[in-house]
Amino acid sequence: MRVGVLTGGGDCPGLNAVMRGVVRKAENTYGDEIIGFRDGWKGVINNETVELSIASMRGTLTRGGTVLGTSRVHPWMQEDGVEKIAATVADQNLDAMIVIGGEGTLSCARRLHDEGVINVIGIPKTIDNDISATDMTFGFMTAVEVAADAVDRLHSTAESHDRVMVLEVMGRHVGHIAMWAGLAGGATVTLVPEEPFDIAEVAESIKRRHEKGRFASIVVVAEGALPKPGTLDVVEPEVDIYGHQRLGGIGATVAAEIEKLTGFETRVTVLGYVQRGGTPSAFDRVLCTWYGVAAIDAVHQGDFGRMVSFQNAGMTTVSLDDAVGGLKTIDPQLWDVAKTFFG
Repeated sequence: MRVGVLTGGGDCPGLNAVMRGVVRKAENTYGDEIIGFRDGWKGVINNETVELSIASMRGTLTRGGTVLGTSRVHPWMQEDGVEKIAATVADQNLDAMIVIGGEGTLSCARRLHDEGVINVIGIPKTIDNDISATDMTFGFMTAVEVAADAVDRLHSTAESHDRVMVLEVMGRHVGHIAMWAGLAGGATVTLVPEEPFDIAEVAESIKRRHEKGRFASIVVVAEGALPKPGTLDVVEPEVDIYGHQRLGGIGATVAAEIEKLTGFETRVTVLGYVQRGGTPSAFDRVLCTWYGVAAIDAVHQGDFGRMVSFQNAGMTTVSLDDAVGGLKTIDPQLWDVAKTFFG
C-alpha cells in the first residue's frame, strides 16, 4: 500500500517518534511505501512530499518538532483546496492517509473522509490532552514534566525572596497541564479554564498561608483561565487568521492583582513554547511509538474514518466523530484531589 502521513497544527514532543513507529511497522511488516507531506494539509494541497523510510527516520526517536514541518492551513481556506487534495491523492496513488494532529487537523480529516476524498486514520496530538475518546494524547506528559520542573525551581526562588510566584502554562480551553503540574509541584493554588476563579479568594488563600508561617506561594494558571464575571477585568484577546484567540497574559494580570490585594511581592513566569519544544519524555516516546504502530495496523484493517485511541492501558480505535465531538475537560475526581492542597 501507499500511505500518506502529515503532521498538522502546533508542534508537539513526539511527532517524529510517531512517524518512526508508522514507518518501521509499515516497511518491515507490510512492505508499504510511506509518503510524507510537508507542512500539514498545506503540503497535500500543493503536492509537496518527502520520503519517509526506516533510513530517513533513523535517529528521530528523541528529536523534537517534526521532520515534515507543520502548519494550520486547511483545505477550506482556499476555494479549490479540496479539489487540489483529491488531485494529490490521485497523483500519488494513495490508499490512505495517517493524519497526526489535534482537534482542527482531525476535523479536516473527518470531513475529507466523509466526502470520499481520502481514507483516513487519525492520531491524537496535543500537549493540552483535550481530545475526547482517548485517555491520553502524546506530548502531554512531556509538557507536564517541563511545567512541574518549573514549579520546583520557582519554589526555590520564592522561598529565598519571600515572594509569590505565578506560573502561566498552556491550556487554551482545558486545564490538564496546569492541574497536573500544580499537583505534582505542590502549588498553592491552580487556576484552570473549567473553573472560573475569584481573585479575592485566591488572595485570601495566600494571606492565610503566610499567616501560618509559609512565606512563599506558587500559583499555577492555565493561559485560558478566566475570572468569575465581575471579579476581575481582563483584556479580550485578539483572534488570528485561523480563528484562534491569541491567549497569554492572564498570568501577569493575576500576579498584579495578588500583589495589590496581599501586599506580597509577586512575580510571573510564562513558560510558553518551552512546553512544546525539545525531546519527548521516556513515557511519551513509548506512547508515540505505540500510536504509530497501531495506526498503520488500523490502515491494514481498513478501519478508516477513525482515530487510534489509548484506553485502559491499550490501543483501540474510535470514530473521528467521537474524537472531535467535544473537548475533554479535567477529571472532576482528580480536580478534587488537587483542591485538597490549595491554600
